[in-house]
Amino acid sequence: MVDGAGQAEIRGLNIDKVSKDMLEEASIFKGEVKNESTASREIRWYQKTSGLLTMTTPAKISAIAYGARPFILRRTWTRNSSFTKKYLLDSEMIDMEDETDSDVQVFLNTAEDLTDAIGFDRDKDIWDVVSESQAPSTINDVTSTAAWDATSGQNPYEDVAEAEQLIREGTNRSPVLKVYLNPKDHKNLKVWLVTTKGSSFPGFSSQLVDNKPLLMFDSKQVIISDNVTADFAMVANLERGAIYKEFSGLKTSIITEEQIGRKLRMGTNGITLLVRPEYIALISNTAT
Repeated sequence: MVDGAGQAEIRGLNIDKVSKDMLEEASIFKGEVKNESTASREIRWYQKTSGLLTMTTPAKISAIAYGARPFILRRTWTRNSSFTKKYLLDSEMIDMEDETDSDVQVFLNTAEDLTDAIGFDRDKDIWDVVSESQAPSTINDVTSTAAWDATSGQNPYEDVAEAEQLIREGTNRSPVLKVYLNPKDHKNLKVWLVTTKGSSFPGFSSQLVDNKPLLMFDSKQVIISDNVTADFAMVANLERGAIYKEFSGLKTSIITEEQIGRKLRMGTNGITLLVRPEYIALISNTAT
């Protein structure tokens, strides 16, 4: 039996509300992309072709003769069709006896485990979309000067700067960019800043030695996620580059088996669309 309005609580704990709050904390990439709702599981959408529109002589934009018709600039788009993904997960059965004498923290932990699993899996899908499964075809592609954990020759600053250059050239904008790293590359970046470049930035490296987190690099916010694939990093404005279309938000139900116990069931449904790949640059070869 699925829970009704009066059965949404266990030991006075509103599981559905708590789970929604936990999922937002567990979702890193979903909070980075643009979020919209959709009323249909099948979505038709358009991906803009990267690059700036330019005129070919004799076509021009300025110094048009009075009374003359303007020249035409044409933008190309790729039409796509995608289906949303359903994420669904059950907890193990919570025996009625355990529910009676267990601390409420047990149920909080169970809800947290489920939301973490769903949030992580969904974030992995978002990462794979915005990184084109680490095989760039429309997003910008940068190969590092050397792996960031190499004994010599690495220059993460140059790698990030090159990624930024490609994005600026491809968009003709100065977007607010962020750097996305996995925990290992985050560590290697800190080591490079302290051991290799510490003398160049004494104040900055001293903060890292004092165990202060590296939250900014080259005036860009640093976002750390286990879902960033090993040997890759990203510089991007994901809010411009991708959209997460949500068909149904997180719903937590309590499934009751009379005189046996209850379990939690959580699910959500949505899909990520890569709409503006020119706002994303993937850096490869960051690790040996």
